[in-house]
Amino acid sequence: MKALISIIFGIFLTLTQLLSSNYVILISFDGFRWDYLNRGLTPNIEKFAKNGVRALSLQPSYPSVTFPNHYTIVTGLYPQNHNIISNYIEDPYNNLTFTVRDTNAVRNPRWFLGEAIWETARRNGLITATFFWPGSELRPEYRRANYFVHYDSKFPFKSRIDSVLSWLKLPYNLRPKFITLYFDEPDEVGHDYGPNSAEVNKAIAQCDSLFGYLIEKIQKINLIDSVNIILVSDHGMTEVQKDKIINISEIIKNDSVRIHSYGYMAFLRGNKDSLEKAYSFLKKVERNFKIYRRSEIPKYYRYSQNPLISDFVIIPELGWSIVRSPEDYVYNIKGNHGYLPQWTDMHGIFVAGGPAFKKGLVVGTLRNVDIYPLLCKILRIEPKGNIDGDIERIEFILK
Repeated sequence: MKALISIIFGIFLTLTQLLSSNYVILISFDGFRWDYLNRGLTPNIEKFAKNGVRALSLQPSYPSVTFPNHYTIVTGLYPQNHNIISNYIEDPYNNLTFTVRDTNAVRNPRWFLGEAIWETARRNGLITATFFWPGSELRPEYRRANYFVHYDSKFPFKSRIDSVLSWLKLPYNLRPKFITLYFDEPDEVGHDYGPNSAEVNKAIAQCDSLFGYLIEKIQKINLIDSVNIILVSDHGMTEVQKDKIINISEIIKNDSVRIHSYGYMAFLRGNKDSLEKAYSFLKKVERNFKIYRRSEIPKYYRYSQNPLISDFVIIPELGWSIVRSPEDYVYNIKGNHGYLPQWTDMHGIFVAGGPAFKKGLVVGTLRNVDIYPLLCKILRIEPKGNIDGDIERIEFILK
């Protein structure tokens, strides 16, 4: 009986792989704002978009920062539900801290809830690969792709593409059907020089050149008609200035209230009485920011249902930065993100093409939470249940 079950299961996996004859490459250019494609610097991406699908923009989830949104893209869950609520997280219940620069933290599965697309695909019998992606390095082998690479910001961009091509050249039975590819730019340059700088324009052109290089290489191995490429970004970027600073320490002036600031948001922690007093005072002086009890955060933020979110949250207006002292990093940057997704400066890009997609289609704003069910649809696999993404909002872009 066991032998028969094993044979049937083997046949099922084989049929699943045959039905999913096309490949999917999910690419992210970190911090590539939606309108960067309108600067006349991206001929390769524009050419690709004309033969596929281009969205006006891709709306991120809140907060519009790297780790939460990359993980939303591959899980179909809002940050409050997949638990990566920011690039920096405090767990006061277990006295633990998550930061994106902490190797142990980014590989610790306790932080990452939900099921990433590479897990779903593997569970359905498909081979997967990740060349960098937040959440792709988790320690349990079953939570990673079949092939994966630990993040290294110094890894040359073209070499990342060459590595992906090496996977596509593997024998068919070893070749991944789903691949992620991540690039750090133009985010870093956007922070340092601002989104309207000459330096960002140079980074945009570099990204386009890399995309053209990838297409050229896929054509050379005769897979261009079998590969679906989805190009996205996690968020946009907006100008920030030193005259738009909210020094919350000077406003509160209460040593018993600990301020946990990211620039685009602040958590308040401390004893209940001190927090209530701080809340009442800040409510009276709200200007260029809003303070909420966690239970008061508007539902459309989708940012109140996780216990790691502080009971008191301060959210500034677009371009305003919350700081604790003049030493905070936001004093030295010219661009930032993390603000509400309703601001279009926070929107990213979505361009897709390949055998699964309609051709020459331009659509409005898409939501990044819907990409996971889209990937499942293309790969012909069942998505994990209870996700926030909705295939009905996005499947119209498919043939």
